[in-house]
Amino acid sequence: MAYKVLVTEPINHKGIEFLEQNGYEVVMGSGFEEEKVLREAADCDGILTRNGQITEKVLEACPKLKVVSMHGVGVDCIDVEAATRLGIQVTNAAQSNQTSVAEYTVGLILMLAKRSIAYNNGLKSGDMDVRKLFGSDVAGKTLGIIGMGNIGNQVAKMAAHGLNMRVIGYNRHIQKPQNTDFGVLTNKMDEVISSADFLTLHLPGSAGTKHLIGARELALMKPDAFLINTGRGEVIDETALIEVLREKKIRGAALDVFEGNLPKPDNPLLSMENVIVTPHTAAFTTEALERMAYQAALGIVEVLEDRPVTYAVNRVHDHFNENQKISLIMDYFYHEFGYHPKPENP
Repeated sequence: MAYKVLVTEPINHKGIEFLEQNGYEVVMGSGFEEEKVLREAADCDGILTRNGQITEKVLEACPKLKVVSMHGVGVDCIDVEAATRLGIQVTNAAQSNQTSVAEYTVGLILMLAKRSIAYNNGLKSGDMDVRKLFGSDVAGKTLGIIGMGNIGNQVAKMAAHGLNMRVIGYNRHIQKPQNTDFGVLTNKMDEVISSADFLTLHLPGSAGTKHLIGARELALMKPDAFLINTGRGEVIDETALIEVLREKKIRGAALDVFEGNLPKPDNPLLSMENVIVTPHTAAFTTEALERMAYQAALGIVEVLEDRPVTYAVNRVHDHFNENQKISLIMDYFYHEFGYHPKPENP
């Protein structure tokens, strides 16, 4: 009998085709909500998801389930600890969107510096006085990066080698500052924040990173600095950011992510002139979505065919104790984002 795989939401056809070419029955789900996944995954061997609420309840209710694969990098919606305990492999598409998000981040930096949105909106509305606004060059400016994983490193290299920016990145696991081919790494986050003309965040969502950038950290920023976030919305205390932007204590922000994923229509950030907003689309390129679908499907096939797993998030061998399993998950975060999540009760 063929393996059955639930795909909770539409994905690029290359992922579906890869599963079908391997002889699997693909079940297209009706949504990502817990109750729908519970119902539709009950007799499935694998789940491929974009936003599916893969909770402990879901995992325990699926006796045949061997693998959950994430269509993307962040696994916030999957209870990885419960999956590990139940012997269920979690995989992702770890190398699918790094270049796409890095390019997008650099694009936002340039849009902020060059005032592209103001020029576009002004000219379209017939306001020729918009020409009296002046942008700025990024060459020679300092880019601060918090989250020196794969994406953060690519942003650093693009900015340093392509735009001639000075780069300083935060890595709390080093003992002293280190020189790299793109700039400097330091273990002092406050130094990165206070020295940056552009501060960009590339961190996962976790208990340890929630509101890492709050009122205190925002107060450290230069008054003419910009903040960019293409990582996870929960990393920033949104209420504090709104206040800082309203009072013009920083020059502006570009946000692709928000607390609670997409913002509500009455979110003040949507109407601020000094803010660029996009709907969590940094990774949405044709090429990245093809890679996401394929790499997520690859994880399903590798697990069900008992092959080595290319993009493993956890490890489910019985001889690993709980501390080792947690350590492996933390190492995954460090590899992808350059950041170990802090425990909730250190």
